[in-house]
Amino acid sequence: MRLADSRDRQGCPGRGRPRSEAVERAIVEGVMKLLEDGVPLADISIERLARTAGVGKATIYRRWSGKEELFVDVLRGAEPADPELPGVSMRDDLVALLESLRRRGLVSRSSAILHNVYAQMKSSPKLWAAYDATVIAPRRQLGFDVLRRGQENGELRDDIDIELLNDMFVGPMLVRSVMRPDTELPEGLAEQIVDTLLEGLRPDRP
Repeated sequence: MRLADSRDRQGCPGRGRPRSEAVERAIVEGVMKLLEDGVPLADISIERLARTAGVGKATIYRRWSGKEELFVDVLRGAEPADPELPGVSMRDDLVALLESLRRRGLVSRSSAILHNVYAQMKSSPKLWAAYDATVIAPRRQLGFDVLRRGQENGELRDDIDIELLNDMFVGPMLVRSVMRPDTELPEGLAEQIVDTLLEGLRPDRP
């Protein structure tokens, strides 16, 4: 799990005791155990988590500022890693982004815990805001960057609203992943969505 990124930005790397991967793993596994036992996110306090993981509260707070940040780290670790973009063309980068969404959809469908947690997050504005700021917003920005490069490179018409266009690309995958869980997410779906939309979005060639 990628647990160090957000925490490393908070403190001074040279201070304090070395962070133990075993301790961090025990804390993360403690969260997952409570979720597997059916404990709602709202009922998982730092005190309860510390008892479950067999650590002190201070140990947790040295690594995370609060439970919202911890939960976001746990969820990110349970999801597929963010994609590395090929960087060859706008089309290939878009396919990589949508393929990442497809894989996330498959993971959330197969994990009852993740499905339940995502549903609970919507009723916790603070937790959802933390997830949006650290996970969703950076992914959206990545899509904006790909589309802007496409306009600059002449792969995409320059009269199109980038934010609207990004929603048009990711929308079909999100609809199938979230709103229509009975719909298949087959291999090749990312390519199909991107190529269908790009047919009408490329600049006219003389």
